[in-house]
Amino acid sequence: MFYFLLSPYLIYHGTLIAAAVIPAVFLMIKVYRSDKLEKESPYMIWHLVRAGILSALLALVEERVLSVLLDMAVPVESPLYNIILYFGIVAFAEESSKYILMRKETWNSWEFNCQFDGVVYAVFVSLGFALWENISYVMMYGFGTAVVRAVTAIPGHACFGVFMGVFYGISKRLFYRGHSSASKLMRVLAVVIPALLHGTYDYIATMETDEGSGYFIGFVLVLFVVSFFLVGKTAKEDRVIA
Repeated sequence: MFYFLLSPYLIYHGTLIAAAVIPAVFLMIKVYRSDKLEKESPYMIWHLVRAGILSALLALVEERVLSVLLDMAVPVESPLYNIILYFGIVAFAEESSKYILMRKETWNSWEFNCQFDGVVYAVFVSLGFALWENISYVMMYGFGTAVVRAVTAIPGHACFGVFMGVFYGISKRLFYRGHSSASKLMRVLAVVIPALLHGTYDYIATMETDEGSGYFIGFVLVLFVVSFFLVGKTAKEDRVIA
């Protein structure tokens, strides 16, 4: 009797969670299959997804603290407010959190021996982040949110991960060749470039005009096409670096 009363509730929320999870899992499979040279172990994959989930929690704390400081320092109605919020706080907090935990899990791992591994690592961490974030949004706002985020936010995080991973993989190759300064520069770009793309994505998404909607659709399409091209190109040109 107790289960009978709860079953509609469980089915509804189970459906929401599935709607939140499936797009991220689909993209994870796509990127994993693109790794032709040497696939990562299930152990590594699990740690990457877990790192992504933890990075979402870390970013949440950072965003809350920095948003309070922003509210104290800049008037909400100021144009500068949204620029700092989306570029300096949300985008940087999220992308840097992903990067920090990804690097902790992978930089010294024996499995990080191919350049394309950087893309796999960054995308899986980003999708672990998006997975947790999407479940949170869907549980709060319902199935409609799952549909919208399935075609925007989740692929968006994957795209940011592609750019992060491209620079991260190059950094590892340069490090093994003894080019430490160039390697550090690539690691900086592995955070800065995704953060700029992420900030642009969020900033345009909040423009409440028809023109803003057009810019957003155009930006998302270009982002997806370029990311898709980068995944194919870096997978095809993958090489052993260790």
